[in-house]
Amino acid sequence: MRPAQADKAARFLSLHSGPAPLLMPNPWDPGSAKLLDSLGFEALATTSSGFAATLGRLDGSVSREEALAHAASIVAATDRPVSADLENCFADDPAGVAATVRLAVDTGLAGCSVEDFSRRPDAPIYDAGLAAERVAAAIEAAHAGPVHFVITARAENHVRGRRDLADTIARLQAYQEAGADVLFAPGLTDLDDVRQVVAAVDRPVNVLPWQGGPTVAQLGEVGVRRISVGGAFAFAALGSVVEAARELLEQGTYGFRERSRVGLTAVREAFADPEGDRS
Repeated sequence: MRPAQADKAARFLSLHSGPAPLLMPNPWDPGSAKLLDSLGFEALATTSSGFAATLGRLDGSVSREEALAHAASIVAATDRPVSADLENCFADDPAGVAATVRLAVDTGLAGCSVEDFSRRPDAPIYDAGLAAERVAAAIEAAHAGPVHFVITARAENHVRGRRDLADTIARLQAYQEAGADVLFAPGLTDLDDVRQVVAAVDRPVNVLPWQGGPTVAQLGEVGVRRISVGGAFAFAALGSVVEAARELLEQGTYGFRERSRVGLTAVREAFADPEGDRS
């Protein structure tokens, strides 16, 4: 029997209180979800950019219906709690955000994120007041039923050209006040900045790691409770495809077969029928 949604959501929230940061990778399709599940990760999250790439598109070009259907397919692939990257919840107004969250709950997810990036060139980040209202609407919809659906509120300043730590902290504090379960400011690369954010709030903080940035151990030492990778695993996989293709095209050799054996072995183990029925 698969775990009930309420149990998975409760489990997901509790994982933010462990002795070390929750390591939450981001699969981009059901197969990668099964693979990451088999490797022992305790929770998974979708990636908007990684999913868009599977459709031959760039991040920000997926519709709400497509994102929710994709999230449902990831949920169906694993018994782990799954949180969805739903960008700005596909709405500017709080009512629209709430509507998206209610639909997300219906997919069986354990949680989702809501970000304050508007995607408008003239005003890429929502006004702070409106942004907090959007989080409050998400929380009201998320916590209205029997499932404590976990809302991660994202302050997007640092990945949208506004490296204003004071504003980021103020926004995260407002999102906490609005009821967010988890707080996230992607783009923080300096350990002291991360330390300041963690010290300024009373909710679990998620960090997106960057090459050359603080290690998992260092982030844990300053109080980070969750680490997710966004589209990095998806693009690492695509990067391996590019390297293999270039080797074949430009060198005419097959060194990529060695790495493919690693993947094939992992897939056979992850996808095997536990009861041995291969019919």
